[in-house]
Amino acid sequence: MISKIHRLLTISTAMLVASSAIAAAEPSADLIAAAKKEGTLTTIALPHNWCGYGDLIAAFKAKYGIEVNELNPDAGSGDEVEAIRANKGNTGPQAPDVIDVGLSFGPTAKKEGLLQPYKVSTWDSIPDSAKDAEGFWYGDYYGVLSFVTNKDVVKNPPKDWADLLKPEYANTVSLAGDPRTSNQAVQAVYAAGLAAGEKDATKVGAAGLDYFAKLNKAGNFVPVIGKSASLAQGATPIVVAWDYNGLSWRDSLKGNPPVDVTVPASGVIAGVYVQAISAFAPHPNAAKLWMEFLYSDEGQVGWLKGYCHPIRFNDLAKNKKIPQELLDKLPPAAAYEKAVFPTLDEQAAGKTAITTKWDSVVGSNVK
Repeated sequence: MISKIHRLLTISTAMLVASSAIAAAEPSADLIAAAKKEGTLTTIALPHNWCGYGDLIAAFKAKYGIEVNELNPDAGSGDEVEAIRANKGNTGPQAPDVIDVGLSFGPTAKKEGLLQPYKVSTWDSIPDSAKDAEGFWYGDYYGVLSFVTNKDVVKNPPKDWADLLKPEYANTVSLAGDPRTSNQAVQAVYAAGLAAGEKDATKVGAAGLDYFAKLNKAGNFVPVIGKSASLAQGATPIVVAWDYNGLSWRDSLKGNPPVDVTVPASGVIAGVYVQAISAFAPHPNAAKLWMEFLYSDEGQVGWLKGYCHPIRFNDLAKNKKIPQELLDKLPPAAAYEKAVFPTLDEQAAGKTAITTKWDSVVGSNVK
C-alpha cells in the first residue's frame, strides 16, 4: 500500500519554523566578493514564466552585478542531470553551476557524485523531510498537477482524469514535458495511476501508463509538449501541468484566450522540486550566492509571486513576510485538500516504470 501519503496541509503544518533572526540571515561578505570575482552564474531549465524565475533572475543580477548564462530553458530534470554528467571537467558556458529538479533526481544525482554540499543561511527553516541532511540537495517549492484549459477551444473544461477520456476531448490533451525525461510529465502519469484507483505503490506507474495508452488509443492525446504558446494557439488546448505554471500562463495571456486552471477531483499529486549545486560547477561561489538569494525571504516570496509554494512558506507567514494581496491571488486551500505527496521510494518506483515503459505501453513519441 502507498505508505505515508501526506496531505498538502499536513506537510505545510509540519514545516519547521525558524526564528526571524535566522530568516533574515545574509550571505557573508567574503562569499559575495568571491561570487562577484567569478562574475557569472550558469543556470539550466529555468523558463522565465516558471515560478517567477524571470523576475528572480533579474533581481539577482541587479543585486549582485553577476551575469546569468541561461541554458536550455525548456529542459527537463533528466536533461539537467545529464548536462552535469556530460560536462565533467568542462569550465565552458555549457556546464551548469546549479540545477532545479524533481525530488527524486536529488538523491540519484548525489549517489552518482554529481552534486556538492552547501547549507544556506536559512537552512534550519527548511523542513528535514525536504532536504538532504548533508546539504547535497534541498527542497525549494511545491505545487499540484492541474488541467490548464484554453476555453476558446474547450468550452467545458475537464474536472477529473476520467473526463479526459470522453470523446468531446478528442485531440486536445497534452503533457507539459516528455514522460521519458521530464519530472512534471512523470508525475502526471503517476497521478493518473492514482486516479485510476491503484493503491499499490509498485503498480501506480503501470496504472498510469495504461491510462495514457487508453487516452492515446481514444485519439485524445496530443504528443506535443504543452507550453503557454501551444495552449494559446490551440495546438494543445488542455495541458496537464503544475498549477503554478497554469496560473502563470493564465496571467501572461491576459484573457486572450481565457484560461481555466482546474485541480482534478482525484489523483491530486503534489510535487516538491529541489535545488542543488553541480560538483563540477565552474562558478561555485556564484552558485552558493544564488542559493542564498533563493532561500532568503526575497527569493522565497519571489517564488510565491510565481504561484509556487516556497519551502519556507510557514516561516514567512509566521513572521508576516507575505503581502496579503499575494495571498489573495492564490487558489483556495480547499482545492488542495486531496493532494498527496508520494515518498521518494514511491516516486522512484513510479519513475522507473514510466520512463522505461512509456514507449512500449503508450507508444507515443512526445516532442
